[in-house]
Amino acid sequence: MNKYFWASATALVLTGIAGCHKTQTTQSYEAVPVQRRNLVVSASASGAIEPVLTVDVKSKASGEIIGMNVQTGDDVKKSQLLATIDPRIPRNNLAQAEANLQVAQAQLSNAKAQLARSDTLFKAQAITQTEYDTAKLDYANANAAVIRARSDLENARDRMTDTKLSAPLAGTIITKNVELGTVISSPTTDVGGGTVLFRMANLDTVQIRALVDETDIGKVSPGLLSTITVDAYPNRPFEGTVLKIEPQATVQQNVTMFNVLVRIPNPNHLLKPGMNTEVEIHVGRRDNVLAVPNAALRTQRDVASAAQVLGLDPNDVQQQLAAHQQQQQAPANRDSASLGGGVASRDSAARRDSAARSAGGSTMTTPDGRTIQLPPGVSEAQVRSAIQKRMSGQDLTPAEQNAMAAMRAAFQKMGGGGGAGGGGFRRNTGETSSYIVFTLKQGKPTPVQIRTGLTDLDYVEVLSGLTEQDTVLVLPSASLLNSQRDMQQRMRNIGGLPGVQQQQPTAPRPQATPARP
Repeated sequence: MNKYFWASATALVLTGIAGCHKTQTTQSYEAVPVQRRNLVVSASASGAIEPVLTVDVKSKASGEIIGMNVQTGDDVKKSQLLATIDPRIPRNNLAQAEANLQVAQAQLSNAKAQLARSDTLFKAQAITQTEYDTAKLDYANANAAVIRARSDLENARDRMTDTKLSAPLAGTIITKNVELGTVISSPTTDVGGGTVLFRMANLDTVQIRALVDETDIGKVSPGLLSTITVDAYPNRPFEGTVLKIEPQATVQQNVTMFNVLVRIPNPNHLLKPGMNTEVEIHVGRRDNVLAVPNAALRTQRDVASAAQVLGLDPNDVQQQLAAHQQQQQAPANRDSASLGGGVASRDSAARRDSAARSAGGSTMTTPDGRTIQLPPGVSEAQVRSAIQKRMSGQDLTPAEQNAMAAMRAAFQKMGGGGGAGGGGFRRNTGETSSYIVFTLKQGKPTPVQIRTGLTDLDYVEVLSGLTEQDTVLVLPSASLLNSQRDMQQRMRNIGGLPGVQQQQPTAPRPQATPARP
């Protein structure tokens, strides 16, 4: 019975293993077609809505407010009546000025007649020169009194007009500081500047003083389009234009920023002063360009992990990429030779080959795309054989150990484990970069090297390497991370690859003390 039991258990285990293997080999990617898109790269900033022009409205007249014609939020036209000040004192002053003018005019008429008589008498030598001069002086004083009275009358009329407070411009009442019965002072008589009755602003056009980080300010220039969002209308973006960049920097929490003025048309007055905004300044834009998801991009550093997720041999992938790169470089080399650069290229290649022969070694391309000089007596086949053995857990021969030691020494002279590529993607405004994507060709994942341009961190512009008929593979981040973790663990177990962290020695486990019987 035990025999049949163990046979059944073994069959179940084998079935489970087969099922697990089948699960692991299922499709672990998403096929995304290459499509044309509009890409926009933005510099983010924040700020508050403020009016372009704000006016504090004061009254030249002093006294009690007896009429209030507007409230906060009202839209007014230019010269529209806003408030009325008690006109009794200005009215009395106006009547007094009119009376003073009449008196002055009567005195002028009298002085004029007196001067005419004095002129006749002086010609007849009936009066002295002094009396004649006095008559002329009286006429001049009377004429000046009339001019003075007319000026006082004009001032009295202006003060009477000032009791009717009118709007200096068309706009919106954003603040009202007084009510009916408030006694105000005039700025012409009060050393404190007088009372501010209203604050007005034209909200047809508003602006934002957005703080832009100094790392992005070099990409911003006047005239760039901007997209503004406010909490009041989260699903309704507003369009604006960069007006200018203020020269004085602002430092907040050790971060240097610059104020950028963004003008926004606001015909419906939906944007109110003081609203907090998020501003996206469009520093780069590409319309109707080929684009792929950023998640599909791979660098030389993680292409091996991606290949494992797709069930491909990393060495085969590297060979395919190298062959593709040579095909792309061949036309460039022919063009260089046709332009007269062929001799120089051949001389440069000859010098490299001569240097390699004199050094007694050859070159090797690492998985991250670098070409390194192998130490004398070490071949690429020996290095790859040693790497394969260590990855599989086999012991190395003394010759292979020496080869790996020489490789480590050569790598340290070159500067260690840096290299081309890199895991992150920078949001750029048009600089070209080179990446690797996996495409489906005849139903099989195939690596392709592409040149990219503008990226908005979701999609990236494809300059060369793909067409609209292609489909790229997007790997799930979890499976890729697991594959990378497995790859790193195997590399750590190698313990001697250049640029790879060696496995840390583990502390010896304490031996268990046998229990006493």
